[in-house]
Amino acid sequence: MGNKYTEKKKLSNERWNSANLDRLSIAVPKGKREVINAHAASMGESTNAFIGRAIDEAMENDKKRSAP
Repeated sequence: MGNKYTEKKKLSNERWNSANLDRLSIAVPKGKREVINAHAASMGESTNAFIGRAIDEAMENDKKRSAP
């Protein structure tokens, strides 16, 4: 017996997302999305988790480079 994704659950998820998440939209060259998705999957991550990790690592590296 599978779980049903009810309208009530959908609305609950939307409220939680709205209260707890910010959204970003990025544009990449044609074909790059598939490359990113494949890389994330090869690392055992969702695309969202991979992009978040890449941003965090880039910001940390930038901090180290700009530190006196």
